[in-house]
Amino acid sequence: MNYNEIGIQALQEGNTEEAIKAFTQAIEEEPNNPLGYINFGHVLTSMDDVERAERFFQKAIVLDETSATAYYGLANLYFNVERYAEALKLYEKAVQYGLEGADAHFMIGKCFEKLEQPKLALPYLQRAIELDPEDAQARLSYGITLASMELFELAEPQFLQVLDQDPNHSDAHYNLGVLYAVSTDRVNEAMFHLKQACTLDERNEMARYAYDMIATKLQ
Repeated sequence: MNYNEIGIQALQEGNTEEAIKAFTQAIEEEPNNPLGYINFGHVLTSMDDVERAERFFQKAIVLDETSATAYYGLANLYFNVERYAEALKLYEKAVQYGLEGADAHFMIGKCFEKLEQPKLALPYLQRAIELDPEDAQARLSYGITLASMELFELAEPQFLQVLDQDPNHSDAHYNLGVLYAVSTDRVNEAMFHLKQACTLDERNEMARYAYDMIATKLQ
């Protein structure tokens, strides 16, 4: 194995110190190979060392301006520290340079969501679930975005499908309960799903508040 492979294996085994040593050796051995910098950036990201991780990803991009994984790693770093506009541009670069799979589309959608632009988020979230129909988190986000635009009839089957995949998904119960409460006269179903959300996640204060508010109105 080369040093990058050794470092990745060490990370998988939870040995961060050995991973850092291996990626350092990878960079020393091949200082013009962006992969070592990208891997080191991932390690630093996992350690919440934002400033150093940023420098390593940027170095990788300088070495290879078409490195989709470098753009994606830096985008994740920025997203995690709420620099959503910058993250958005980098996710778009990652897709532009050939990053495959659903994750980048999902994250572009999440950036638009955080930037309060649901109409722009919608096609990316839709594409994410087209690429990975089993991704419950992407489907939930897609449903929430549809509901935020009052497209309730389209949002409902998304929440139901999440619950079909995972009947104990508290957030899906909560969002379905709210949807029934605000868009239909299906009060009993709304209360059922809100109660399920509270039961499955005692920290879901919003579900408890919504349930209590409906219960009070029915008294």
